Amino acid sequence: MITIEKTVSLHSLISNINYKLSMKTTDYLSLDTNATKKICDELQSLLADFQVYYTNLRGFHWNVVGQQFYRLHNEFEELYDEASDQIDEIAERILMLGETPKHNFSDYLKANKVKESGVVTDGKEAVKHVLDYLKVLIAKEREIVELAGDAGDEVTVGLMVGYLEGQEKTVWMLTAYLS
Repeated sequence: MITIEKTVSLHSLISNINYKLSMKTTDYLSLDTNATKKICDELQSLLADFQVYYTNLRGFHWNVVGQQFYRLHNEFEELYDEASDQIDEIAERILMLGETPKHNFSDYLKANKVKESGVVTDGKEAVKHVLDYLKVLIAKEREIVELAGDAGDEVTVGLMVGYLEGQEKTVWMLTAYLS
């Protein structure tokens, strides 16, 4: 009798563990799994672009020289700090939608549209690069807004809209700087 109880208890424990392992956040989000897969694919691509963008910003921060050094050095630091936070948010959103964010630079370099910059010391050249990168990020984020909106994924839409708001202001300020 004790053996039977232990067997039933062990079976119950294993069933409970298997149930918990099969549970996903998407089981509770009321989102279509096919749609979230597509959204995650686009978020993975955006994550790759953000990682390269972040790395380029670090390089600009380190290497810029000239009369505008102090101003641009600080600006690039603010931009890469913001990008770092956004990278984390994108990766966490991918996890919330049931996927695993890629984290290898080799994966990023296969999927990115933002290209590595190399060493750039001229401030105006670096700012032009940043504007080009923001153009890529903004286009991708708008695609994700549309895709997520069609899927009823308001959280991803909100995340992207927040990025767009800040990036559009940055574009305005950087183009004014170059004028």
